[in-house]
Amino acid sequence: MQLYKKILVTMDCSPVDDTIIAHILLLAKQNGAEVFLLHVVHAHTLDQKRALGEKAEKQLNEHRIKLEDAGIRTHTVFRTGEPETEILKEIEGKDYDLVAMATHGHHFFGDILFGSVSDKLKHSISIPLLLIRSR
Repeated sequence: MQLYKKILVTMDCSPVDDTIIAHILLLAKQNGAEVFLLHVVHAHTLDQKRALGEKAEKQLNEHRIKLEDAGIRTHTVFRTGEPETEILKEIEGKDYDLVAMATHGHHFFGDILFGSVSDKLKHSISIPLLLIRSR
């Protein structure tokens, strides 16, 4: 039985991405799922947008190749704007079965001060949300 067919993985192009990729590689193989790697460029200037976009494209392509080498059909998706908003827009109208992301493991006060993408998602989406805490 194929539980997940299309998995959306949110990526922030930091070392925590390795944690979620390792988990999704196994999960996608077990389910024969297609994986969509999403990064939202959150920039305040055009130069910053370009630099962050180039970094994100390089890193997502490295993860895409790793997954494809394992036999997993993988796509990269790039958006620009506020991460919470753009992730929700990506989910809307698509037929993803699962959203997966690594968390940074902020403490209570950090979550209050900075908010949390995962917290926003868990209160806004109706499909399963897999949160993996990074080391």
